[in-house]
Order: sequence, then structure tokens, then C-alpha cells
Amino acid sequence: MPSAKFFSIVAISRKKVFAATPAVVVAASLLMSGAQPAGTPSNELIIRNARIFDGTRVIPKGDVWIENGRIKSVGQDLKAPVGAPSIDASGETLLPGLIDAHTHVWGDALKQAPMFGVTTELDMFMRYQDAQEIKKAQSEGKDLDMADLRSAGTLVTAPKGHGTEYGLAIPTISSPAEAQAFVDARIAEGSDYIKIIYDDGKAYGTTIPTISKQTMAAVVAAAHKRGKMAVAHIGSLQGAKDAIEVGADGLAHLFIDAPPDPEFVDLAVKHHIFVVPTLSVLASITGSPSGELLATDLQLRSYLSPEVTANLRTSFPRHSGNFNNPEEAVRMLKARHVPLLAGTDSPNPGTAHGVSIHGELELLVGAGMTPVETLIAATSTPATLFHLDDRGRIAPGKRADLLLVKGDPTTDIKATRDIVSVWKLGVQVDRASYRASVEKTVQQSEAQKKAPAPPGSEPGLISDFDEGKPSVKFGQDWQVSTDSFRGGKSTAEMKVVDGGAENSKGALQITGEVVPGQVSWAGVIFFPGPTPMVPVNLSRKKAISFWTRGDARSYCVMAFEQSAGYIPKTVAFNAESEWQKITLPLSRFETDGHDLMGIFIGACTPPGHFMLEIDNVRME
Repeated sequence: MPSAKFFSIVAISRKKVFAATPAVVVAASLLMSGAQPAGTPSNELIIRNARIFDGTRVIPKGDVWIENGRIKSVGQDLKAPVGAPSIDASGETLLPGLIDAHTHVWGDALKQAPMFGVTTELDMFMRYQDAQEIKKAQSEGKDLDMADLRSAGTLVTAPKGHGTEYGLAIPTISSPAEAQAFVDARIAEGSDYIKIIYDDGKAYGTTIPTISKQTMAAVVAAAHKRGKMAVAHIGSLQGAKDAIEVGADGLAHLFIDAPPDPEFVDLAVKHHIFVVPTLSVLASITGSPSGELLATDLQLRSYLSPEVTANLRTSFPRHSGNFNNPEEAVRMLKARHVPLLAGTDSPNPGTAHGVSIHGELELLVGAGMTPVETLIAATSTPATLFHLDDRGRIAPGKRADLLLVKGDPTTDIKATRDIVSVWKLGVQVDRASYRASVEKTVQQSEAQKKAPAPPGSEPGLISDFDEGKPSVKFGQDWQVSTDSFRGGKSTAEMKVVDGGAENSKGALQITGEVVPGQVSWAGVIFFPGPTPMVPVNLSRKKAISFWTRGDARSYCVMAFEQSAGYIPKTVAFNAESEWQKITLPLSRFETDGHDLMGIFIGACTPPGHFMLEIDNVRME
């Protein structure tokens, strides 16, 4: 199924980008060995009188002794050194840090996740160069305020298949003969496991290329030859059966196109496969979103930025399938003891990092699992199956990745949301500072909504180019924008030419070449504020419009807004040989315009030379 921002974002970035050019990059994530990182802080803490869910069972009352980032002892009335700090957790429950078994990491995801008790994320697609950077930092004991990550790195997909739509140049595979070399290349990049896309999109009302069953089988065999797990992204019941038959170790999703049948469950049992249902994203796709309930939860919402809240309240623009199908599949798989893992597929529409694991747990309970079973699915089961032997349980020698909550989530799963404290490697996560920063962001967002429109913007016209210059009626003049600041080789030039739309004097001509690379774009950008990337309130306007003509190829408009984390929303359009008017409602960019920072117009994909003319650009 579509992964992060499938319908709206070209790609995703680990760091917020404040430069004056579009940031179209896939997120960094983390690969980390089981060894204790260098520089792990020397700390000691005794948590006393807690109800302990140790990853598999409930201990009604006990103590946990933490020392140097690890759990030293678990028991009752532990005799710690005199003066060792302790906290009384009477009436509270201590759990292992939660593990989200299916995410796509970008923006502030790794900092956001621990605020909600998620201390480990299993990423299913990312840029491997960024993973290496994060891996190095965390192996040195840095970034202790971020969730720990494993990642599939570059996924395995067909030419023009799912995963290629984000503007990131990634390798693809076409035949079984390529499988071993392809897998070996991913392992050389640092992939912890191999993620395979086997999905033609039909379950979601679209059609996309996908690899053959034979190629999938060859990739699975190649991964196993190198001692790596193979996890299959599927979109249909038949796709799930095919993936199980060729020996995939796990399914990255359940399906919405058909009810599960006994054959599917029998295959799962016979082949000892595990399943990550990702009910959160399936609910969003089928039109039964659960994110809105998280966004309004009193125990969670004060830790949700405006950007996160907005994403939780969205769903996929085109609904398909039936949510009863994956729910029934969970019930049938549970009855046959097939391992189930909690995973959210964040940050798809209707989901968000960290917070959505609590919605996923509730959905799993709604599908027939007990609270204890869902907690196992978010702790010891993913730790075991992904060979994370140092976490997922509260036991001597394990990492002190811990979550302390009020109440008893082993009987009421929603108690996981009433968080008291979170620790990573024994270091307490600073949730208070994070909450304060969120509150500041919310205040700024509310103030921005009341800000006056920028001077000169009332008529709506940005540029008509009739003065022979790339000037604007408000904001900053048009500037060339390419992928060069990200090391790309795409080029662009702009000049005002005679003969614009509707018999006007002039138009802005943009020419250049999009060169395939890690990220690729070339065109022009307009900043509506007094300086680049400063938000302005254009909420009285409802659309971006312009006239265009060109070389009959695809182009894109990217809108930058502060509340979206400086990551652009993208809408494609075609420029034909004759002038035509393009009108794009702001709603297509998932914004109301109150904090608009920039508008890019140009070429993103496909690669090659281009010539585009634009005229009468305005906000309507």
C-alpha cells in the first residue's frame, strides 16, 4: 500500500529545511548493532513498587534496578546502594519501551516517538546514506533523545513500482537473475533486513508495476543466503498468499480487498510467518480512520504539534476496501498462534510517529486480541523476530528502555496513553521540554492565523511579467531553484520572453535539465514573505493559478508551509503546447494558506531537458 504521504509529497526529509530551495529527500533513519553504544551514561535508578509487564507476563508488584543504561536486577525489596535514587511507582505499570514494527522515518520522527513511549522503530524504507550518519551518531552514544532504529534501507521494487514515486532515484529490479546482486548491494548499504514490494495497486483502485512472483522468490532466497530476513509489502489476499508461498519471513501489511480464508491462515501457520497488520493505516485507507481520536485525546494532544495533529485528522483521499477484512484476519491468525506485531506505517495520512502506536494497540484489541497480547506484540515479539536480543523485555542485562504509565494497560489498553516517564538506556526522556516546545509552536501557529496578509497581496496577482522582469507584486522576486544544494546536477535558467497568455506582453520562460540523482528538481521559486521561507497569512485566498505552456511533459508545483515542517506538498500538472490555465486549490496542498512560505514551479520528474513558460501567476 502507499507509504508516507503517497498522494501528496514527492519525498521526505529527516531535517527541517530552511534553505530557499525545495527539500525533496527521503528520511534518515538508524541502523544500530545490539552492542551498548560508546558513551552510554553512567546512571543508576531504582523503580519501586511497580506493576511490571516484563514483555511476556505481569508481575503484580516489584522493583527494577537500572545501572549504566541496563537493567541490573528485577525483584522485590531490592537492596540498592545507600543514596541510590529511586521513585515510587505504586499504582503504576512499568513496561519495556514500545517497538513500532513498521514506520517511515522523516522530519522529527525519531525525537517524537519516545515522547509516547516508542523507544525503537523498525523503518521500512529510507535513504541509506542518512542511515549511516545516524548509525554513527548513535553508536557514539549521541542522540539519546531519539528512538533507536533498524531499517530496510532501499526497498526492492520494480521499475516505476511503489517506492519510485517520491522523486528519489533508487535502483529497481526486473528479473530473478538480478536478485542476488540486488540484495548484496542493499546489504552493503547497511540494510538490516530486506523489504520487498509485491503490490500492483489494484486493491486501492489504481495500477502500478510490481515484480513477478518468480522475482520475489529469488529475492527471498538471496536474502536468506546472506542471513537476512525478507519482509513483503503486499496489498491483496492473493499477494499475501504468494509472499508466504515463496518463503517471505513476514508480511508488512494485511489486506483490505477480500476476507481472509482458511488457505491463507493455513499457509501462515505452515510457513511460520509473522504478520504486521498495520491496522492504523488500513483504517485510513478504508475510510475508517482512527487518527482523529488520538488527536483529541486529552492525555496525548498536548504533545502533538499542529503538523502532527493535522496529519492525524486526514485520511487517504480515495477510500477503498473493507476494514472488516484485516480485522477478521487478525482474529483468525491469533486463533492459530501466528505471531502478530504492532506497526503503524507512520506517517501516512491518519497516523503519526509515536502517538499512533497507542491507536494501533486499541485497534488490535478491537480485532480480538487481549491487552496483554497487544503489549507482547509491541515489545517482546518484534524484539525476538527482528533479533533485537537486548530489548523488548524487562530482565537483567537488557537495555533500560522503559515506559511507566498510570493504571493498568494489561486490563485497559488505553492506559498506555497516561504516560508518567520514558527512559532510553536509562536516561529519562525530557517530555516536559518537548511539551513546552509544542505549546510554543501551537501559540505561534494560532498567532500566524491572525496575522495580516502581506502588503500588496490583496489583489492576488503575483506576477504578469509584462515589465520584462521576473518581478512580483509582493514578496521576493522569482529565483532559480535546483537540486544543486543537495549535490544534484539538474540545471535551470529563467528569462522573460515576449508574448504571454491571453495576448499579454510577456511570460517567464524556464528551461533546463533534470538529471537523475538522489533527488531531482529544477525550476523557479517565489517567496511571499519579506525574506525567504518566512510564513505569511494568505488564508483569504483559496487557490494558486497560472497560465502555462510547454513541451507536453509533466511538471510540478510545490507549496511550502511552516506547519508542514518545511516539507513541501506537491501537485503535478501537464504543460501542453498551447496556453492553458492551471488552477490548484490550496486544499490539494493540504493547507489553508495561513503560513505559506514558498511556491515552486518547475520540473521534478521525469528526467531530461525541459522548456516551460508561465504567466499571470496569482492567488485567487
